[in-house]
Amino acid sequence: MDILFDEALIEANRRRAWNRRDDKALFLLDMAAEELADRLAIVERRFETAIELHGATGVTARRLTETGKIDSIQRIETDTRFELDGQLPQVASMEHLPLTEASANLIVSPLALHLTNDTPGTLIQIRRALKPDGLFLAAIPGSGTLHELRDVLLAAEAELTGGASPRVIPFADVRDVGALLQRAGFALPVTDAESYTVRYDSIFPLMRDLRAMGMANPLKDRSRKPLNRAFFMRAAELYAERYSDPDGRIRATFSIIYVSGWAPHESQQKPLKPGSAKVRLADALKTTEVKLS
Repeated sequence: MDILFDEALIEANRRRAWNRRDDKALFLLDMAAEELADRLAIVERRFETAIELHGATGVTARRLTETGKIDSIQRIETDTRFELDGQLPQVASMEHLPLTEASANLIVSPLALHLTNDTPGTLIQIRRALKPDGLFLAAIPGSGTLHELRDVLLAAEAELTGGASPRVIPFADVRDVGALLQRAGFALPVTDAESYTVRYDSIFPLMRDLRAMGMANPLKDRSRKPLNRAFFMRAAELYAERYSDPDGRIRATFSIIYVSGWAPHESQQKPLKPGSAKVRLADALKTTEVKLS
């Protein structure tokens, strides 16, 4: 398994963001929490035991509770500082989850799975922790996220130094996430993506927001060479040249993949076996077959 992320640095970035908490910079987590709660609200059942995995502020746990669909929710975090309403979370890393097999009806992961080195293994742990017919919901930053920032940072560094190192993490494609769900053994997996465009006065408030989100560069192979003022000024110029609107403000894209999957259960609908259909597709669709000579 390739190690992409420095796990200790991820935890340090998240702690630093929490200690300097800037609620205005947490808009992405707030939007994800709202969307996940809306999706849970339309599920026609109740969930006795729910778990929120590394949701930072706990806003997702709070919004899920407000749907009236769950009886209790347990939070798992990387540090006890991420408390919610005076309740301390259980402490665990993002990849080694203290989940008992078949112990939860609902598990939700808001904006955390993209920082796991062994994402397939993490998903398997989640699926095993669900009771039969238990539900998994997640919001995962996906391909296209921060593509503008990635572009200008690489271009500025190549221009000034003749080389470049990765400064924005790779994000998964929606199809790849769907394949990972199937590989982990989830039934009825569903994935879809929503893109959000956020506008800033310049690159500098964007980078401040990313640090406030705990999203500073955690790549294991990141360059340790300090960047100077000339680099950031050139990156800001390139951003304004390539990705600004007529009013001079720049655009930043965040693409969020929303995920749902169920722990297998005999009551769930299963696809028919090939060749078992009782009606021809053309008849079912009321179409007319045309033979081409």
